[in-house]
Amino acid sequence: MPQSLTQFYVHLIFSTKNREPWLSAEVQDKLFPYLAGALNAQDSPAIKVGGHFDHVHLLYRASKNKVPSKVVGEIKGQSSKWVKEQFPMLAGFGWQGGYGAFSVDASNVETVTQYVAKQAEHHKVVTFKEEFRRFLAERGVEYDERYVWD
Repeated sequence: MPQSLTQFYVHLIFSTKNREPWLSAEVQDKLFPYLAGALNAQDSPAIKVGGHFDHVHLLYRASKNKVPSKVVGEIKGQSSKWVKEQFPMLAGFGWQGGYGAFSVDASNVETVTQYVAKQAEHHKVVTFKEEFRRFLAERGVEYDERYVWD
């Protein structure tokens, strides 16, 4: 087969450094489109970007030419710098060191899209830590609580 074809969907989740609530509605309104553009520039088309005051969710189709860790590193680095430039009062802003990246079956893309879109509603009853622990448990991901948050 002379052509290389792929279709990998990724649900990426990461928080602000120390889960500080830096992502106000005003910041989110500008940051989420920026993150979508940053994904697109990494040959990883954004499907939906959302989040809450202390974390983001990015659903995207992964590039066949770039490993996820490189895409995440670029996006986090670029967006951290961008936030500080756009919102000088957030000079101490940063992302946590790690992230969670989970595969999404093509048949579940719409469900995950809706989940990402409803983050504000979802987090009225569940904290980010509770949400992330549940993601890890549902996917059978082993982790060390001492290191998972930063």
